[in-house]
Amino acid sequence: MSKRITITDTVLRDAHQSLLATRMRTEDMLPICPKLDQVGYWSLEVWGGATFDACIRFLKEDPWERLRQLREALPNTRLQMLLRGQNLLGYRHYSDDVVRAFVNKAAANGIDVFRIFDAMNDVRNLRTSIEAVKAAGKHAQGTIAYTTSPVHTVEAFVAQAKQMEAMGCDSLAIKDMAGLLTPFATGELVKALKSEQSLPVYIHSHDTAGLAAMCQIKAIENGADHIDTAISSLAWGTSHPGTESMVAALKGTPYDTGLDLQLLQEIGMYFHEVRKKYHQFESEFTGVDTRVQVNQVPGGMMSNLANQLKEQNALNRIQEVFEEIPRVREDLGFPPLVTPTSQIVGTQAVFNVLAGERYKTITNEVKLYLQGRYGKAPGPINQDLQRRAIGNEQVIDVRPADLIQPEMDKLRAEAGSIASSEEDVLTYAMFPDIGRKFLEERAAGTLKPEELLPQTGEQAKPMSEDGVPTEFIIDVHGESYRVDITGVSVKSTGKRHFYLSLDGMPEEAVFEPLNTFTASGESGQRRQASHPGHVTTSMPGNVVEVLVAVGDSVKAGQAVLVSEAMKMESEIQAAIAGTVKAVHVAKGDRVNPGEILIEIEA
Repeated sequence: MSKRITITDTVLRDAHQSLLATRMRTEDMLPICPKLDQVGYWSLEVWGGATFDACIRFLKEDPWERLRQLREALPNTRLQMLLRGQNLLGYRHYSDDVVRAFVNKAAANGIDVFRIFDAMNDVRNLRTSIEAVKAAGKHAQGTIAYTTSPVHTVEAFVAQAKQMEAMGCDSLAIKDMAGLLTPFATGELVKALKSEQSLPVYIHSHDTAGLAAMCQIKAIENGADHIDTAISSLAWGTSHPGTESMVAALKGTPYDTGLDLQLLQEIGMYFHEVRKKYHQFESEFTGVDTRVQVNQVPGGMMSNLANQLKEQNALNRIQEVFEEIPRVREDLGFPPLVTPTSQIVGTQAVFNVLAGERYKTITNEVKLYLQGRYGKAPGPINQDLQRRAIGNEQVIDVRPADLIQPEMDKLRAEAGSIASSEEDVLTYAMFPDIGRKFLEERAAGTLKPEELLPQTGEQAKPMSEDGVPTEFIIDVHGESYRVDITGVSVKSTGKRHFYLSLDGMPEEAVFEPLNTFTASGESGQRRQASHPGHVTTSMPGNVVEVLVAVGDSVKAGQAVLVSEAMKMESEIQAAIAGTVKAVHVAKGDRVNPGEILIEIEA
């Protein structure tokens, strides 16, 4: 029986998110859009995932404007986005009115297909998004975040699929974000889904372990209707099977896609040249890596972990982190590793490794997770960890968003005059700090995207915490030089490595630390902690909040600071009971491991 297989190409979203840290700019997408629009794809994935964050954090582009430009440039092709259910594109749950407003604006600006998933596979967290998509007259694709564990069975996934069908979804996607599917497991799952529910089945699988193309073939043989691919020059590795390869594999069979291989090859050559521009963001992991079958780290998470550890001067410890991730995941009840749970688990694993002690610091996100604020954990959680993290606080068992009051009016008021549209308010809602900074810089005309290195240049050094270099203009004997400080390592042996560019050329220098002044007015050269009353941090980061003042009495284990590192906040506790003798930091200060931040006298 003939059954044409349809294709979604991920080149404008997930492919470069997986291989190039989501850094592709709109200016490199638009020139090829006329040819992409001719192909006859079922859809192009162009938005969602990490693209929104990367646009405002690094590229200094308005993601809404990107969407409008792509809609205009691709009039004949469905545009698709990845939506994190109640999390939308941020890292927390939003109120229902925010979810409805976001979906409505995304649809109005050009999105036709919403692939909706929940990191916990808790279908309660999908309901409002699905309803909003249907109200907008768009295609709602219910999504299974595929993973393996003792609690993730074919029967459990089929039950989830039937619930999403009952909610009104138009299609069903198996989202294999880490490349965990194996060919025969894929065939078994697809066969069960096709026999137990009526929606078309779409297969999205990353090729990290080198198995994705085989999985797609077995899926097709067992009744799958659709596959996700990436144009060859941004395919394979932690990305997806190559579009041209799958089109060639199916050509002349009952599953022939009908797509023009020569046109696809022309598009592939275009992106072959484009990819060279972004060489400094290339993932360290571009080949086959079967470790994913053990550690379950998705492609985008793998490249982000490598960059984050590089910034901590600890890239040599990445294998330890990979080994710790499954242990943390088991403690948390086996959540699938997809945003935001991948960040929650991955960051906690990094903290555990770099601190040399498991759960010495527990991130606020892990605490919220253990309270049930992200939804129901798939499996049993570590009760000792839960007690340690949340104490006697109540664990919720309702849909988390049921406890969130409407937020849109409050967000409009907070955004104030920097928001010139409802889209701007939603940008602020997704990322309050960097969203506000982006909107203020846009209004002032001072947006400055991170620079790309010349294609023949040295590999890039770590960026600063928010991805934006600190710029200095230095005059020497009448000549002006522009110096961008793009990163700084952890201090060792009294010295620190600074990564910078001088008039656009990358350099690395080692300096004895100078006395600089922070937001608190304290010298940037803080003393090193030497006894339990010295509060310090195990990770470089920024101070989000100081919770105590000089003269306060504190208990051992009491939170005295909130810091942010790797997009995750964590509380820093007092090791002893006593009186706060000195506070050496203020909100906004940059801090490094081992520095005295607060002094407590027993």
